[in-house]
Amino acid sequence: MNYLIRHADAIATDECEGATDIRIQQGRITEIGHQLEHHKTEGLIDAGGCVVYPGFVNTHHHLAQSVLKGVPEGLNLGLEGWLDAVPCRFWPHFTPELMYLAATIGLSELLRSGTTTCADHHYLYHSTITPELEDAVWQAAEDLGIRLVLCRGGATEIVDQKGMAQARIQPESIDLMLRRLDASRRRYHEADGNAMRKLVVAPTCLVHSAPEDGLRQLASYAREYHLKLHSHLLEVPFDEAQAQQKYDCTAVEFAGRCGWLGSDVWYAHLVQATEADIDRLVSSGTTIAHCPTSNCRLGSGIAPVIDMEQAGMSITLGVDGSASAESGSMVQEANLSWLLHRAVKGPQATTLERCFKWASANGARLLGLSEAGELTIGSVADLVVYDLSHYRFEGMHERRWAPLMAGEPVSVKASFVNGKRVVHGGEPINLDRAKLAADVQQALKQLIRRAAA
Repeated sequence: MNYLIRHADAIATDECEGATDIRIQQGRITEIGHQLEHHKTEGLIDAGGCVVYPGFVNTHHHLAQSVLKGVPEGLNLGLEGWLDAVPCRFWPHFTPELMYLAATIGLSELLRSGTTTCADHHYLYHSTITPELEDAVWQAAEDLGIRLVLCRGGATEIVDQKGMAQARIQPESIDLMLRRLDASRRRYHEADGNAMRKLVVAPTCLVHSAPEDGLRQLASYAREYHLKLHSHLLEVPFDEAQAQQKYDCTAVEFAGRCGWLGSDVWYAHLVQATEADIDRLVSSGTTIAHCPTSNCRLGSGIAPVIDMEQAGMSITLGVDGSASAESGSMVQEANLSWLLHRAVKGPQATTLERCFKWASANGARLLGLSEAGELTIGSVADLVVYDLSHYRFEGMHERRWAPLMAGEPVSVKASFVNGKRVVHGGEPINLDRAKLAADVQQALKQLIRRAAA
């Protein structure tokens, strides 16, 4: 239906200074202003004591990890040890039913934090996997009403990892990966700027997931069908060491050699990027999904995104998987981005406006959602109404940026995706919390038994 949101304390838009009201008609923003007249055909939302943002755009997640939070064996390990102790130990034992539950948890967490688009780096593929595991992710997103960009991961060769070796995982061949990619593209991918579903070509880790020729084939396939490209790169020094050892070049040079640099490519992390790496990335138009919480949690370091942005790179934010970033919140990522780089480079390093753009408009442009990411007349109505009535916001002089300054917990009074209301009173509308909790507890018992067998 159509809606009028009115009396907001602030609206994060440059369209109308001091605006308090937004009208939504046929899924789009048609008016932004003051004291807009309420029509009888419109749902009315009183946003008094609230601020309105465009929905946040999460450019890197691992939804499968939403049922792997706080695994004791991985709490104090760096990336390499953590991979063995947590995701590689458990994911070979996922069923479609568990994957659906994990995706539902992760996407619900995102909706509660004000996110309306999720790019999920889904890498649970091997030679005998069935398509139902991937289908479960698409289905969870459809059921909750959130936009999903599925970054189709996987590998044709696997670096020595104990959990996967114990499960006797056999990787896909490059031909099998391409056939499965094509089946997903035909079934799910939407090319337009208002798509609810998009597919991305995304081998799990560029340096370790496939040989050079295979990566070239994947890049060629992506560009033939105008798909974006994504992967992990330079999260820890191991990527650089392996590139030097295997290919006698830097990791970023290897990416360029394989066709994996360009304005259609983005990488998660890039923590270890050097000045020379940044110059090459920027000159090619390559982008980053900055994941500060996960990088802190695993002790990987701080990505040099301030230097990257100053050099001309567009910065976006990702929550990463909840096994290494248990909050699963884009508010958390934006808040930490604002604080973390100021601690290193001083108070002028980041501004609230800049981190807000990283979390919204930059992500939408990166993912090809040209009609989302901003509150402007004619844009799709992906927007969030944050409730600031809680006492923790009392005394907040700058109301517009209160959610980013104060961080979690936030309360979303209402959230819309493509003009459809998906959150009411802080909770996703199409979510049975009690049933989800019961189903997850039962499924986790079965997962632990399977992993231990």
